[in-house]
Amino acid sequence: MRTSRIRTATLAAVTAALALGLTACGGADDGAKAAGGDNAAGTAQSRSAAGGHGKGGEQQANGGGDTTAGARSTTASGGTDEAAGKGTTAGAQQCRGDEMLLTAVHRFAGQQGDHLLVTATNKGTKPCWVTSYPTVKLGDVDSAALPHSNKDNPGGDKHITLQPGGTAYSAVNLFDYGSKNHTAQSFALALRGADGHNGPSYSVDLKGAKPQFSWNEADVLNWSTKKPYNF
Repeated sequence: MRTSRIRTATLAAVTAALALGLTACGGADDGAKAAGGDNAAGTAQSRSAAGGHGKGGEQQANGGGDTTAGARSTTASGGTDEAAGKGTTAGAQQCRGDEMLLTAVHRFAGQQGDHLLVTATNKGTKPCWVTSYPTVKLGDVDSAALPHSNKDNPGGDKHITLQPGGTAYSAVNLFDYGSKNHTAQSFALALRGADGHNGPSYSVDLKGAKPQFSWNEADVLNWSTKKPYNF
């Protein structure tokens, strides 16, 4: 009888020990799962934060592509518009007249829509930008620069980045009222900076079948990557 009691007590002790061991193992498993869950959550949160920073950095980089606060930028590469925030245009300087090929053609002479198509091509080896509209003085009859056309499209505050070989266009609108006309075959052109100040002036001779032009009044359009009045 005594032996049976000892065996019973021993079995009870072993059973209790096993129960405690299983409970401890279960607790360890739960802890590992919880730790793994925390690690997974932490990893996801880190990725989310990294993704957020990456996106913000991209937006900031794109925003940094603007050359002036609130201004928009475009890139001209052979006449094709591209986003100016790309690395190819980063650090572009203002275009200099001595690195530009400036030409003009008299279009629609004597007709409604008579104008001078002005072309500025970047002949340098690095990207550069133009902004606003060119400062133009027609012939040698008046030293005053022509005003900006009040019928022009908005957007003169943006910088147009010209890749090497890229071209921007402007136009001088000519108004001939039939009396007291001025006549010329060339004009002076200066590039304007973002601050509105003019660079050096360059003489531009007109090309085409009718290089001579006449006007009573005239004004100028903003630079553009597309030809104005292309009809």
